[in-house]
Amino acid sequence: MRNGETGRSGGGAHRGPVPPSRRSVLAGLGAVLASADPASAEPAPPSTVTNPPRDFRPGAAPTTYFTDPDVLAVDPAFEAYIVPNSAIRRLWTGALWAEGPAWNAVGRYLVWSDIPNNRQMRWLEEDGHVSAFRAPSNNSNGNSFDRQGRQLSCEHTGRRVVRYELDGSATVLADSFAGKPLTSPNDVVQHVDGSYWFTDPPYGGLLYEGLPDEPGGPSNPQGHLNPRLGQPAGVAPGRRALPNAVYRIDPSGRVDRVLTDDAVPDPNGLCFSPDHRTLYVCSTGKGPGDTGPGGKGEIYAFDVGDGGRLSGQRLFADCVVDGVKCGPDGVRTDVDGNVWASSNAGRTVGYNGVTIWNPAGRLIGRIRLPEVCGNLTFGGPKRNRLFMTASQSLYALTVNTQGAGPA
Repeated sequence: MRNGETGRSGGGAHRGPVPPSRRSVLAGLGAVLASADPASAEPAPPSTVTNPPRDFRPGAAPTTYFTDPDVLAVDPAFEAYIVPNSAIRRLWTGALWAEGPAWNAVGRYLVWSDIPNNRQMRWLEEDGHVSAFRAPSNNSNGNSFDRQGRQLSCEHTGRRVVRYELDGSATVLADSFAGKPLTSPNDVVQHVDGSYWFTDPPYGGLLYEGLPDEPGGPSNPQGHLNPRLGQPAGVAPGRRALPNAVYRIDPSGRVDRVLTDDAVPDPNGLCFSPDHRTLYVCSTGKGPGDTGPGGKGEIYAFDVGDGGRLSGQRLFADCVVDGVKCGPDGVRTDVDGNVWASSNAGRTVGYNGVTIWNPAGRLIGRIRLPEVCGNLTFGGPKRNRLFMTASQSLYALTVNTQGAGPA
């Protein structure tokens, strides 16, 4: 029965005009749109900026596009690193703030920190199983594995850098400098000469992520916070006593301060170039207890000389993309020297995820995630899988390059 016609019921009674069906309305609307703009009739690739947004859930339908629409080649040079039939996958969700991913090549597992939940998590490559790996973790943040396969962890609550030995024991590598306690070690990597380098900003002084200062300290000036709440017996809150800095632990065990807050405000993520002659350090925002302005969300580069001497400081990247500040946090390099940095663009949807910069500091690629990305590392059996810890979740993407060394 066409629209506007009348019909008869079984009893012969007349009815009014029949309303149009939903199918006919949609068909008509589609015809109008197609006639007005043929391109508008084509389905748009799902991405973090579409409406409704792309479904990243582990059980969601697979991405059917040959190249993932959220892996963007800003420069043609990045196309060589894209695996066309590989898609971004959300492997797990359930953290409060995921950080510090590190790949264990022997065990074929990824470990990362869930800082507020005071635990480290582990993802098994063989079947994707996720479980708590170490709890409590002293609100650990950054993790990595050294060239001997030992795990390194930066602890907020312990205010120290710890190495887990192969026999199951743990060694405190650094917890003080010049007789004063560290603030809250954040990220750690090993140099080829055997030394360990770590950053010490104040973010572990946040109530959410660690242990605030005792009353009157820089991160608890009014004394309203009780840092002992939720802590086991015997935990003694301290007071911030050192400025933000980057430190080097010599193979002899000596701890040297190699960068101050004046050089890199609020240092956060760090890594080396493949030849270990360049150090990259991310400068992030003002933290609890800071008296200075804090960092501007930039990446700095330094030349590394014998004995860890640094020179040639330069701004490597301002991390501004399309006028949007994509604040860096964690950072890693690949074997070609490209720098892969996590991106925190806040509420600017479509710019959270990862930015990729060539050795000259030019943006060549982006990976869009639906959550703020805090850190990343390369892993997998071939070290060609990029693992990204982003807010509540763990993501992965296979790429056509390998990470530069264990991390």
